[in-house]
Amino acid sequence: MTDADGAVALAFHRFGPYHRARLEAVRARLARVQSLEFSSVDEIYAWERVLIEEGTHVSVFSDADVDRKSSREVAQRVSQALDELSPAVLAIPGWSHPAALSGLAWSLRNARPAVLMSESTAGDEPQRRWREWIKRRVVRLFAAALVGGAPQAAYVRALGMPKEAIFPGYDAVDNAYFANCAATTRAEAERVRGELDLPPAFFLASSRFVPRKNLSRLVEAFSRYRARAGPQGWGLVLLGSGMLASRIEAQVRELGLAGAVQLPGFIQYEALPRYYGLADAFVHASTSEQWGLVVNEAMASGLPVLVSERCGCAPDLVAAGVNGFTFDPYDVEELAGLMQRVAAMTDEQRHAMGLASQTIIAGWGPERFADGLMKAVDVARSRPLPKPNWLDRPLLTALLHRPGRRNSSA
Repeated sequence: MTDADGAVALAFHRFGPYHRARLEAVRARLARVQSLEFSSVDEIYAWERVLIEEGTHVSVFSDADVDRKSSREVAQRVSQALDELSPAVLAIPGWSHPAALSGLAWSLRNARPAVLMSESTAGDEPQRRWREWIKRRVVRLFAAALVGGAPQAAYVRALGMPKEAIFPGYDAVDNAYFANCAATTRAEAERVRGELDLPPAFFLASSRFVPRKNLSRLVEAFSRYRARAGPQGWGLVLLGSGMLASRIEAQVRELGLAGAVQLPGFIQYEALPRYYGLADAFVHASTSEQWGLVVNEAMASGLPVLVSERCGCAPDLVAAGVNGFTFDPYDVEELAGLMQRVAAMTDEQRHAMGLASQTIIAGWGPERFADGLMKAVDVARSRPLPKPNWLDRPLLTALLHRPGRRNSSA
């Protein structure tokens, strides 16, 4: 790929810390990179504003989350923003949100290839024949795909994307940032532990407090673990916030875990490594998760991981008995047993697991994102442009004007 090939525009719902790391990795490889965020504010993720270099970056909405805007306004404003940037190739997050569909429609109108960025898997939601038919119609309008890992690649291929046009690497975090900051925290563990009032040993979880994150079963599993471990057992620290916060707080009280479970709330990106650095193991219990970037963070920080088998990252990132274990998120007893098993390990055994996590995740950093994106862009440029037929344009219009939702969480 050369600069003569024109600029590549990288679009996301909102640019958070993860997206900035990916963007910087691409810019290290390619001079002409543009960035487009559908909104600079976000009602789901309370990240502080991420500053992106002026001139090559456009925010479609800055007054409210794009999800609060009408589909007509979204289509108009996304089209205007892309007219301003006029990229040669557009990388789009997902296939269902009105902003993503607006970007795809723009690429088709202007004969510019679009790269699908997807972390969706076949198991994300119950499949319906008519819904999968619609997805196949939409996916065929993309020229290439950048996906999370093996389950995501399999799903996009099942929807009709040729195998040779699919590349992994979409889901990445700044591995060096988490590894270095966690190590710095451990070097001054006593002081930081006192500042944060953290227990001597603890399981860490980090997620939104919403039903699919399965925090209620996680707390129940922890309660069973503590009943066996006694007062010397590990603590549990749950980072995050959301609609179920009060319910989880009530459950903690009802189970008599007030002294063992801590709920610090939402933690900004700059402070996260302090918790990872002092944790002894990480748990992610979601019943449905397209990927699970917090698992990347924990592994980069050098932690053993217990990860729900329903998380899209599990097949690629978790090696059973090597850097952690997977479990059925509906089986509370299985998770309680794994918590007991990890807590009973020696420090040396857990340290070895943490090092294995870092070794595995080293191949899944922002550089992998940049490499996968560039390969996808090269393929997109080399393939004939997808040609919508008489059915595709009205289908896109109908999808665009239905109530919006995110297809991708990252």
